[in-house]
Amino acid sequence: MVTDALQDAQVSADVILEPVARNTAAAMALAALQATHYGHDLLLFCPADHHIPDVQAFLRSIKDGIEAANSGAIVTFGVMPTFPSTAYGYIKQGAKRSDASYCVECFIEKPNAEKAQALLLSGNVLWNAGIFLCKTSTLIGALERLAPDILRATKMAMSESTSEVLSESARFIRPDSICFAACRSQSIDYAVMERYENVAVVPFLGGWSDVGSWNAVADLTEADPDGNRIHGQGLSHQARNTFIHAPHRPVVALGTKDLFVVDTPDAILVAHRDYAEQVKDVVGRLEKAQCAQAVTHRKVARPWGWFDSVDSGDRFQVKRIGVKPGASLSLQRHLHRAEHWVVVKGTAEVTCGKDTFLLSENQSTYIPIGEIHRLRNPGMVELEIIEIQSGSYLGEDDITRYEDRYGRE
Repeated sequence: MVTDALQDAQVSADVILEPVARNTAAAMALAALQATHYGHDLLLFCPADHHIPDVQAFLRSIKDGIEAANSGAIVTFGVMPTFPSTAYGYIKQGAKRSDASYCVECFIEKPNAEKAQALLLSGNVLWNAGIFLCKTSTLIGALERLAPDILRATKMAMSESTSEVLSESARFIRPDSICFAACRSQSIDYAVMERYENVAVVPFLGGWSDVGSWNAVADLTEADPDGNRIHGQGLSHQARNTFIHAPHRPVVALGTKDLFVVDTPDAILVAHRDYAEQVKDVVGRLEKAQCAQAVTHRKVARPWGWFDSVDSGDRFQVKRIGVKPGASLSLQRHLHRAEHWVVVKGTAEVTCGKDTFLLSENQSTYIPIGEIHRLRNPGMVELEIIEIQSGSYLGEDDITRYEDRYGRE
């Protein structure tokens, strides 16, 4: 998905793939170490799940932080609060600096409702957006003094890293998994920011949301006169303050009040607005019950494209598979299932055993159990096929790869 976004934006980048999650301090260390190879001086760290509709206002704020960052400060960006939120941390804004930024008096943890109200009334506080701007050398130096073990582990992981060119848009950098797994997990806030002596903040006055709950998602959609917010094919009747997320099919809310109705291909959520923050608790219960939908989507992204599990039953499974132009699946075989492929769009190059041949739209082929095979898209448009699997075991781990351009085993 990242490479698709890079391609759409017509830019190229190194994509660093963490083998395990080790929080933001380690992630930022990896990026800084990689940037030293290119002589990049300034680094901007942005959480990927934020919604910032006014891009120009955001760019102006970033430019306001450049002078402070060049002088050796780690610059953070604080959002002007619009209500006493308990979901965000806060930054206490101090005196104005000689550049366009302000000193940071302190960072404040996510408060309870009473403290959040008091913070807003006291003034000079900003929501902590978790966006940072600094020189590469500043971050590495700060980690060296304040979190030397994290820097040491990430240096070892990067020294043993491997790289592969995935496309014109992306090169994958894979830090060594053993070295990186040994790294301590800690946020950049605790590891560095709260102890670094030169931290500046630039207020951001534009629209912002971390999209951290369904309340935040709902707020991105304009409300009707009854307070209902509808995304997609939703319909409300005699409902109030109801959010309907229905991108795929009609969903009707009749006589509801203060509810979320979220319809996805994986599952349906119906929840009261006051319980939006407890969705993570429900996901934990689903994971404990080994519910597949808690950890994976029905439609799954792959380096070569995607697949969507349309239907399944005893000893069969049906998938839609999309393959990007020029991309191919690995040369592989399955020990427990056979596959039937029907081309519905584009042209497929099929390897089955010793034979390689082309299939056009409406043509099909059969891959027997245990046969070595591969699917490739030789065309200029996306290839789409319907795959029907049959056999005693249909798990994704029933695969032996012999060749793979994406470095998978």
